[in-house]
Amino acid sequence: MEKNEIRGYEPLVEELKQLIHKKQYHVLKVINAETINLYWEIGEEIYKQQQEKGWGKSIVQVLSRELQKEFPGAKGYSAANLWRMRNFYLTYRHSEKLAPMVREISWSNNIIIMEKCKDDLEREFYIQMAKRYGWTKRVLTNFVEARTYEKYLLNQTNFDLTIPEDRRIQAKLAVKDEYTFDFAELSPEYSEHELELQLVNNIRDFLIEMGGDFTFIGNQYHLMAGNRDLYIDLLLFHRRLRSLVAIELKIGEFEAEYAGKMQLYLTALDEQIKLPDENPSIGIIICKSKDKTYVEYALKNINMPIGVATYQLRNTLPEEMKEMLPEPEEIVKRLKVFEKL
Repeated sequence: MEKNEIRGYEPLVEELKQLIHKKQYHVLKVINAETINLYWEIGEEIYKQQQEKGWGKSIVQVLSRELQKEFPGAKGYSAANLWRMRNFYLTYRHSEKLAPMVREISWSNNIIIMEKCKDDLEREFYIQMAKRYGWTKRVLTNFVEARTYEKYLLNQTNFDLTIPEDRRIQAKLAVKDEYTFDFAELSPEYSEHELELQLVNNIRDFLIEMGGDFTFIGNQYHLMAGNRDLYIDLLLFHRRLRSLVAIELKIGEFEAEYAGKMQLYLTALDEQIKLPDENPSIGIIICKSKDKTYVEYALKNINMPIGVATYQLRNTLPEEMKEMLPEPEEIVKRLKVFEKL
């Protein structure tokens, strides 16, 4: 049908396209859930037979060979995968909360979370995030290896005082306590400008590390405050928050004066750049190190939303950060924020 022949039918065409896409997505979700159900039942049966008959791990070799012979075109029946099904069942069989949730993400993502996370609280965090953001296997692996769970639990912001409740939870999820810039190739005595250029030159990796909902607007973003020039190191936009996000980079320790300067940037952004339908801007100060108590004092009387984070150039969690992780009861409370989103 030529373009002029569909004139007048456009609304119907668009409506049907959206309906088809919606149904296709629903079908994929159903197929995924049924696949996970199947793997759960296979794992359960393997475990029960082992318990009843005392069989060892060799049972999966026999099962794999026979199942692949019966279903030659089917994937997923390798001996290693059958053993994962057994472990999958054992991992979640006593968890009334997580057992239904694992049906909502892919099998490949379930394997990563099951094998790389140490407890159910950490698994819940990554299941929720993978479901919410549609993380691929590679992206999920990157976040797990970068210790995103721990960094989220430690983050420091003044959002409780500066952001309305309906956006506060999402804003907190947008700021980590520490970022890993292991993709940056820096000289031994690098400058803030060199760090900034490395982040811009590796913008895809940088945005993934930031969390997935950010888009890049510019670096050294120019504003005027009276006759004074202001330059924001990096300016991003957070799609879910519908907020401009100003990033200030510091290669040393956090100083209270950085919060005052960020407040000036955010005021200028809101008055000069923010669109009428966008929410107030947010600032993130990323430093090489910080004193957490000093940060709390510095942010206490700041009336613009600001988070203070650190960065590292290696992919490990320092021992001092591990010692500062909240108690399990506090972790449970923080994870409950996902249920409201």
